[in-house]
Amino acid sequence: MSEKPTQILVVDDEADLEALIRQKFRRQIREGKYEFHFASNGRNALEVLDSNSEIGLILSDINMPEMDGLSLLIKVSESNPLVKVVMVSAYGDMENIRSAMNHGAFDFVCKPVNFEDLGVTIEKTVKHIQHLQETFEAIKENNILRMYVDDSVLNFMSRSEFENSLRANEAIEGTALFIDICGFTAISESESADFVVKLLNDYFDIIVKEIMVYDGVIDKFMGDCVMAVFKGEYHLDRAIDAGLAVRNKIDSIKEPAKGINEYLPKVSIGVNPGEMISGNIGSSSLKRLDFTVIGDAVNTAQRLQSKAGESQILITEKAYEQIKDSFKCKEVGEMTFKNKSKAIKCYEVIE
Repeated sequence: MSEKPTQILVVDDEADLEALIRQKFRRQIREGKYEFHFASNGRNALEVLDSNSEIGLILSDINMPEMDGLSLLIKVSESNPLVKVVMVSAYGDMENIRSAMNHGAFDFVCKPVNFEDLGVTIEKTVKHIQHLQETFEAIKENNILRMYVDDSVLNFMSRSEFENSLRANEAIEGTALFIDICGFTAISESESADFVVKLLNDYFDIIVKEIMVYDGVIDKFMGDCVMAVFKGEYHLDRAIDAGLAVRNKIDSIKEPAKGINEYLPKVSIGVNPGEMISGNIGSSSLKRLDFTVIGDAVNTAQRLQSKAGESQILITEKAYEQIKDSFKCKEVGEMTFKNKSKAIKCYEVIE
């Protein structure tokens, strides 16, 4: 697919300039490299800019009726710094040049115009604009990336050893937390996609905020379930605090939010501490890697969540022994889990 032509606005009150521009740059126009627009003064130029947001370069005279080029330059510099202005004027004295440059002009071309020189100036300015746009897109993409990736991962990506350590992993002590929105499958079968996404995002927003309060890291979203990891001091306590906060916040919702109809879903939660492997899992050939944690402790947390009922937080006996002095719990009995040969005694965290 060919690139879009660079959109250039020529602002000048000389009646024959449009024909001259089209003649001198006919090859670039024919090849789809440039597309020219024309305005007779600064006020008319602002109207053209309002109707065409893709214009990136302005070639403007200084002396024009209604609004002169310097006034146009000031307004463009204030409203859209990504649009670059090259002044093209017979008033080529140092005072006018300095005034134009001080107000944000990218360059200054004197009349009568040497079109070979103007062509070089346009090329140089277009390259600068493209660089600015690429930088701007990179910033936008980085901000978007921060919505999907934890800061610790982004900081890791900025380190020089990033590319050489994509396959590196480490054993850590931490706690895995799984929070599932109960009954969501049934809701998704009876409601529109827009409704389902809105409901899911509303609940995820509540869940994520509480996890972040207790310094948890969102590992991934899995359908209607959130997986989080807690590392560092008191990781188990903080994970349980986060689970309780989410449970209580969801249970406190007494009326459906606007557009949520009669649904007031609850959450089921599984929490489990232990050793886990932290690293990049996936296929480097497909350039698809997932920075995550894996291991038996993580699998057990997910199994606990699958056994939990509405508004219930389940932990193993081993976890209970670590936190029994800090949280009120009750025994719920032994449970069997997939790929576990023995039943595990489990507890429910009450408060």
